[in-house]
Amino acid sequence: MESHTVVGSGRTELRVDAAGPPDAPTILLVHGYSQSRLCWYEQFDGTLTEDFRLIAPDLRGHGDSDKPTGSDRYRDPGRWAADLGAVIDELATDDPVLVGWSYGGLVVADYLAVEGTDDVAGVVFVGAITEKGTDAAADVAGEEFAAMLGDLETRDAEASVDALGRFLDICTAEPVPPRERHLMLGYNARCPPRVREALQARTGANAETLRDLDVPALFAHGSADRVVLSRAARRHADLVPDGEVSIYEGVGHSPFLEAPERFDRELREFVRRVVGE
Repeated sequence: MESHTVVGSGRTELRVDAAGPPDAPTILLVHGYSQSRLCWYEQFDGTLTEDFRLIAPDLRGHGDSDKPTGSDRYRDPGRWAADLGAVIDELATDDPVLVGWSYGGLVVADYLAVEGTDDVAGVVFVGAITEKGTDAAADVAGEEFAAMLGDLETRDAEASVDALGRFLDICTAEPVPPRERHLMLGYNARCPPRVREALQARTGANAETLRDLDVPALFAHGSADRVVLSRAARRHADLVPDGEVSIYEGVGHSPFLEAPERFDRELREFVRRVVGE
């Protein structure tokens, strides 16, 4: 495992982990709302690093990355695109496959909208959203998740941690072991409530970006997802010229964690197909 610091938009320092052969095809893993690069531990600990270069940043406001003040630092698609672009420019060995989980799907869509696909081999959306503040976005938001947003944004430390625990409980269909749950609670708490509030307050739609997508896309989604409803995957795939859907029956919001063997196998097959190996 390598640890890097990459300077993104506005001189924001981003913590990035990398592993795998430096000359192998690159997979850029983008975590979700309030999460961390550490959420991809199954992928970094598995066999993907034998054949691929895995890169996972902490997004701005998350984990060990800088947490700029001011909600405008989290609302501009150009900032998110520039952050990912800086990671790609510095650490990718070739045109990467972008993998966006949950809110990370919106960040990936921001990059595609701003930068296009000249430096992208393919895209994987996992339990993902691609827009905020629209009727379409509201229609795929799980009721339990939507109901707890106020508690997730509170500045009351005790109430905030309690809300984060409830949030983690709906991120998987079945409870995770206590050790992993406390690890997740720790890195979710590294994202300040003011950042979580800013993330939810932003608006933007990317339907046209998906319609214009000229690289292959895979939409992986758990049928039991209570954060982003599974119909989001099929709606997204219907927009994309070369899109496919993989539904994980009985799996929740985190297919890469709940069904890592299947997820890694399908990701491996997708990457090999789009990079021509």
